Amino acid sequence: MRLGIIGLPQSGKTTIFNALTRGHQPTSMSGGRFEVHTAVVDVPDERVDRLSALFKPEKTIFAKVTYADIAGLEGSPSKGGISGALLNTLSQMDGFVHVVRCFEDASVPHPAGSVNAERDISAMDAELLINDLIAVERKLERLGDERRKGGGREKALIERELALFERMQAALSQETPLRDAEFSAEEDKTLSGFGFLTRKPLLLLLNLADGQEPPAIHYPHRHSAMVGLQGKLEMELAQLPPEDAEMFMAEYGIQELGLQKVIRLSYDLLGLLSFFTVGEDEVRAWTVRRGAPALEAAGAIHTDLQKGFIRAEVVTYDDLMALGGLAEARAKGKLRLEGKEYVLADGEIMHVRFNI
Repeated sequence: MRLGIIGLPQSGKTTIFNALTRGHQPTSMSGGRFEVHTAVVDVPDERVDRLSALFKPEKTIFAKVTYADIAGLEGSPSKGGISGALLNTLSQMDGFVHVVRCFEDASVPHPAGSVNAERDISAMDAELLINDLIAVERKLERLGDERRKGGGREKALIERELALFERMQAALSQETPLRDAEFSAEEDKTLSGFGFLTRKPLLLLLNLADGQEPPAIHYPHRHSAMVGLQGKLEMELAQLPPEDAEMFMAEYGIQELGLQKVIRLSYDLLGLLSFFTVGEDEVRAWTVRRGAPALEAAGAIHTDLQKGFIRAEVVTYDDLMALGGLAEARAKGKLRLEGKEYVLADGEIMHVRFNI
């Protein structure tokens, strides 16, 4: 999972990046200059800790998430759209965390002269939207040329794509992000290689001052969510030793670190789940999309398991922990044999029987 942290200058993106990655990047602003900092962090999961305590493996491996702190967006759409390396980086993200400034700080003046979260959200949405509109219109020009010249792909296929992109153009022209549009499975496949920015799931992260309550913001778009974090405080907590962080969290009434909250919301937004493989050599968490069949999950572990898939041995996390091991689960009939079409549930443990 790759999440791009975006936001207007002086919104506190790097502060949030440090809070989510336990990093120490300087929080001075780049003034709109394109710049990217990345970090790969473990996905916190108590189930992995408990499975590791049960099996005592040589290695314990958590699922991973990559955060990219992306500078260069300014909320001022240009006629040419986002260009070059910035667009390429944004297109590769699975989703965005849009950091929205809600805090007042006289030492860090807002570029627009005042703090206004709804204005800033609209400005960033407009910059992403105009880029998608430009890309759609360019594609429509190419499809029109292809239809006139002929001699290439089937005419029916070209007509279907024209209808699809004309529908997208109409939505974007009405300032509707592509997250709000409905697409068939075939259309999803057609669009999979384009990386349209307003199709990507979006988490609005309201960057609050210490003790500040989040403002009431209406954001009705699909595949989006909103969360408030006290960014500076969360960064300081993330950089503390765990025992000190726990003490300060209790003092400030913080139930969980921002890292855990943002990852949980991101999994929901992107439609992901975790499953586990266990043994004396390794306990490991894997990430797949919700609705993934066992065959696809096997491929996430290794392509050989997918190619030679015979059956999957599956047990729920709760059953395994209650019974105390795989042998006990098998004896009680809780370790089931499932075929390649079986849809995994979050937290299940899977062992693949295969032959190649």
